[in-house]
Amino acid sequence: MSIPRLTANAAYATPVRRILANPETPRLPMRHYTNLWLKADGGIEEREHMAPALPLFDAAHSAFARGTLITTTRGPIAIEDLLPGDLLQTSAHGPLPVLWIGRMTLRPEDLASRSVKLTRIMADAFGIARPMADLLAGPGARILTRPRNMRASIGSDHVLSPAHVLADGLHAFGVTPPRAVTFYHLWLRRHALITANGLEVESFHPGAGFERDVGPSMLSLFLSLFPQIQEPHQFGPLAHLRLPLDAPDTLSVS
Repeated sequence: MSIPRLTANAAYATPVRRILANPETPRLPMRHYTNLWLKADGGIEEREHMAPALPLFDAAHSAFARGTLITTTRGPIAIEDLLPGDLLQTSAHGPLPVLWIGRMTLRPEDLASRSVKLTRIMADAFGIARPMADLLAGPGARILTRPRNMRASIGSDHVLSPAHVLADGLHAFGVTPPRAVTFYHLWLRRHALITANGLEVESFHPGAGFERDVGPSMLSLFLSLFPQIQEPHQFGPLAHLRLPLDAPDTLSVS
């Protein structure tokens, strides 16, 4: 399939100019992001752009490393081979199409930021084939876990936990790869649990009320990454209880 490539458009470029031109805006590091999305007519478009290297933007593009196997209606497929329109198996909603794919590349020097954490979860860490092979998770990844030390306080047996809080030095480790690694995230029409390397993980969602934590220009820039979205509420409700991505690095799980 031929994918038209876009380098910029008005919806994206205008808020970028506003942010960079504002003398009160602190100098922000910039990062290269790539988006693919499904158009209303069934076609696919791709856009490459630069945007501030902030946790909100990173989270949308950095859940699972290249090579991660995502369960689809056609079986497991490497995440880099997925295209918008492919049907993923979800835990509660049956097959759902991928509407948008975010992609970014992290280099060793990018990991100097405390907000950028990579985690390698070892094969069989949480049981046979959970995961079926080592899973390299990025700063945007949350994984469905059973937190022994939190059940009483959260009132649930399962919670979506950031990958980095699972690092215990035995089943999962924080890592700094010696070379660049490309990461991806997937957005569906509703927040859902999908399967990556045999583990239940979440599709992308920016979080309930995320728009209250960013200014108007930054919000406009972020929404411009999602051509199917005009207002924050269109991301819909969260499908499952989850911890914030900056949760402390300690969590006892089973």
